[in-house]
Amino acid sequence: MPSIEESLKRLHDAVVAFDEDGTVLAAQDYLDEGHEALEGIMRGLAAGMNTVGQLFKSQEYYVPEVLLCAEAMQAGLRVLTPHLRAGQSESRGKIVLGTIQGDVHDIGKNLVKLMLEIAGFTVYDLGVNVAHQTFVDEAARTGADVVGISAMMTTTMMGMKKVIQILREARPEVRILIGGAPVTAEIVKMFKADGYAQSAADVVDAVERVLARETA
Repeated sequence: MPSIEESLKRLHDAVVAFDEDGTVLAAQDYLDEGHEALEGIMRGLAAGMNTVGQLFKSQEYYVPEVLLCAEAMQAGLRVLTPHLRAGQSESRGKIVLGTIQGDVHDIGKNLVKLMLEIAGFTVYDLGVNVAHQTFVDEAARTGADVVGISAMMTTTMMGMKKVIQILREARPEVRILIGGAPVTAEIVKMFKADGYAQSAADVVDAVERVLARETA
């Protein structure tokens, strides 16, 4: 029988190779070997997607490959998720997520959603071209801990500043993350957000950091 590290690597590698059938087989074998589903999800499938994120950043993978990898990971999740033990599927927090008004790019946002859901967060996806007030209204409706705002163009990015201003007034307790190609650490400071994620691979760490600051 292979070691757990070998089985996790098999899950990881199948996702990176965008091998959907291989991911399903690796996930089923992983369960048959008696391993914990949660560890397979986090250290196998999610770790594979983290690698994909790095490959995308280095331009070794492009959007089509990333989408195929995401499909492979989803296939593995369908095998492993039903085997989570009681309590392991409880939400770690609520996150409202959307692409700013005027912007219809959603690939990055969709990957962010996927990574957050794998990590155990409840995500309320508003989609693309989201009106400023909608972020605020949905944060109030859901009792969100974090609002995530995405923009892929410098022209639409300025709308983030307006949303943040409204959120600070209406929901001062909510943490705000921004992301997308034009976003930098300097933009975070200028817009007075709580943080940003450079890629989908970084978003879970970014959320954990802003929530830790909130409760420290």
